[in-house]
Formats: sequence, structure tokens, C-alpha cells
Amino acid sequence: MEAKMGSKVKVHYRGTFGDGEEFDSSDGGPPLEFQIGESQVIEGFEKNVVGLAAGDSKTFTLPPGEAYGERDDSLVLSAPKGAFPAEGLEPGAGVRVKLPDGQELEGSVTEITDELVTVDFNHPLAGRSLTFEVTVLEVR
Repeated sequence: MEAKMGSKVKVHYRGTFGDGEEFDSSDGGPPLEFQIGESQVIEGFEKNVVGLAAGDSKTFTLPPGEAYGERDDSLVLSAPKGAFPAEGLEPGAGVRVKLPDGQELEGSVTEITDELVTVDFNHPLAGRSLTFEVTVLEVR
């Protein structure tokens, strides 16, 4: 049975950057399970699994637009240092900001000065081409 819209699939995968550095993998853990068409994985990943059957393997590279999008410099913002809890505040730390409409944004601290904290709200993989090696274990 080939994977198609609505199929539930289980895959093992390995994700790397162009230089071969691994950024994610299911190796040593449970397989990734998702339903095609439910936006549970990035669009380009899902698109490349369509048509594959249990036992099939495929390697593909996604440009940023089919992965986590291009970097957007307007999503790098600075705010007064006092607006953040002092505990754990350091470059690389994750922060969650609640907007007036109730939505929450997750970002990463990139810089701290005496007065300001700069936070990058881009996805950490934004602007990167991603290569995946996928092996389909099951299609339902």
C-alpha cells in the first residue's frame, strides 16, 4: 500500500544540513508517526513520503520554503531587560512571550546588554536547506 492523503505512516528518518551535520534523527528511538494531510510534519517532508510503501527508502533535500521558511529579520526583536525574568537569562536560552491576543511566541535569546534583551523568533532551522533520509516502516 502506498502512502497517500489521509494515510497514517511510520518512518525512521535522519535529517542533515548540506555539510552532513545531523540536526535530528529517530535512530535509537521510536519511529515518527503522522497522518498525511494533517500538517503534523513540515509540508516538504510529507510531500516526499506520498507514493512510498512500507520498506521504501528515499533521500531528499528541501529548500527553506518547503521546510521552515526563510529567515525573517523582522522577527528579531529587542525589549527592555526588565521585561524578562533574570533567572536563566543568557544567550541561547529559550523564552516564551505571551501576546495581547493570547498567542504565545517562542524565541531564543541572541544578545543581552545592560538595558536590552534581543530575541530571535525565527524557527531555529529557518533559512536552511534540509536533507532527509527516510525509511517507511508502515502505511495504514
